[in-house]
Amino acid sequence: MDVRSWDGTLSATDFCVAARAFADKWKRVNPTSTPWLWVPSPKRPFLCQAVDGYLSLDSMCILGSTEDSVNDASLSEDEKQEEEVVDNATLVQSSRYHEEHFYDFHIVYCPSYRVPVLYFRGYCSDGRPLALNEIEKDLPSCSAKALLESKWTFITQEEHPYLNRPWYKLHPCGTGKWMKLLFLDAALAGKGLDIELYLVSWCSVVGQVVGLRIPLEMLNVI
Repeated sequence: MDVRSWDGTLSATDFCVAARAFADKWKRVNPTSTPWLWVPSPKRPFLCQAVDGYLSLDSMCILGSTEDSVNDASLSEDEKQEEEVVDNATLVQSSRYHEEHFYDFHIVYCPSYRVPVLYFRGYCSDGRPLALNEIEKDLPSCSAKALLESKWTFITQEEHPYLNRPWYKLHPCGTGKWMKLLFLDAALAGKGLDIELYLVSWCSVVGQVVGLRIPLEMLNVI
């Protein structure tokens, strides 16, 4: 497929291909990390889903900040360097913390936008769900700034399409456009459009918003 004539979106079939490739690459590059799993959609009468499942990464642990907000400018240079050193496939957090928070991430296909959408929820060790203002404190500083500038166009809350419970999600508006730009850069470098790399490229951008980093090696695994 010519990237120049492509709109940056995926069909439901291509999403399934990309999802399984993403989960496989994650497992090969991060064999000791929590794996992404394909969760089949529950069979319900009179309910037809565009895709028969979604990707799930559950119970990722992050340590909450001891302060209501952490001022990056107040950190010493050594502290900043320590913050930048993270394991592959980990959640980014402040170096000051006290309480364990857990996050579940689901990658769901959105048939109206024809792109993947990241749904997520946070909760304490006792199962209490985290409110948005608590989640904001766990986000990287760049995400917190964006939330202040455009709170409900950045993160929204709506019913999970498979679980029928309220989850937060990153709004998919514009995803197709910036995905096309990512693959145009690859095309200029002499690479074709590889659908199996779609979710890897997508998550390398979207994951940063919620502090979920993926190893760059995943972009090179075939």
